[in-house]
Amino acid sequence: MNRTAVIMHGPFHIGVDREAFRPPESGEVLVQAHRSAISAGTELLFYRGRVPPDQPLDAGLASLAGPAAYPLRYGYAAVGHVVGTGPDVSDRLLGRRVFCFHPHASHFAIRTTEIVPIPDNLNDHDALFFANMETAVTLTLDGRPAIGETAAVLGQGIVGLLTAALLGRHPLRGLFTVDPIPRRRRASLDMGAHAAWDPGEITQLKSQLASGTGGAMADLVFELSGEPSALNAAIELAGFGSRIVIGSWYGTSSAGINLGSRFHRSRIRMIASQVSTLPTDLSARWDRQRRRETAWEMIRLTRPARLITHEMPVEHAAEAYDLLDRRPEEALQVVFAYPD
Repeated sequence: MNRTAVIMHGPFHIGVDREAFRPPESGEVLVQAHRSAISAGTELLFYRGRVPPDQPLDAGLASLAGPAAYPLRYGYAAVGHVVGTGPDVSDRLLGRRVFCFHPHASHFAIRTTEIVPIPDNLNDHDALFFANMETAVTLTLDGRPAIGETAAVLGQGIVGLLTAALLGRHPLRGLFTVDPIPRRRRASLDMGAHAAWDPGEITQLKSQLASGTGGAMADLVFELSGEPSALNAAIELAGFGSRIVIGSWYGTSSAGINLGSRFHRSRIRMIASQVSTLPTDLSARWDRQRRRETAWEMIRLTRPARLITHEMPVEHAAEAYDLLDRRPEEALQVVFAYPD
């Protein structure tokens, strides 16, 4: 049997290929995809060739365990249903709708331990945001927003927007977002931000923070833009004794970070946040299952499908990546649709 798969043959070179796929083996199921979502931040790093070739795609997932070398298959947000089972897997899974951390493809065999059943009260479009919502939940756990605090989120891609949506449900004194794209700033207001700013307006935002918090600046800053230079803006916005949660992955990019006198005396804490693990000090009460259930509940509450701006047949994959690369102001979430 053959499947349709999106393959990056090299930087800026996307193919939609027909290729054979294997049946499910022991401990696996066969999934037929309905849709898959592009993770613009991470996938554009691969698309632009900005990932070290010795970097594993994702050592924590069997479907993404290979090296970041072309030709490569990538993606980690697929929704579909189980159409086949391995020799030792219960037939009760047949027909079940599932979310999968798997590259863009119409069919694939995957371990049962790597499928996530989709709750019956959620549609496919909302379910596509599970991976990014899990990341937003982890970022929020790492940030520890407290009542009456002021928070800022730099970067309003999908993860930034979902993080803003979760922070917007906290009793914060202020929630401010920063992004260069007007469409994203408008979306962040819809998701719960109190005000949204262009990066060129950081000076004005600093003035508003200082006037609104007794000169204390922000208590909590999230850097989710994917641009290393944004760390300087995060430091500028952060108050004494505050926290900066860094959720961006910068690939091969680097930038000079100003760790001069203000930072040196500020007692700012920089926290690296990544979804493959949970905060160690929460491990007595939190595990992956609790986080998974929380992510689904947050999807129910926020209904992120409204962030989908483009749904394209998978055959138009090259057009989709070109759109995100060259005209990011036109798109928020881009989704591939697969034939029935």
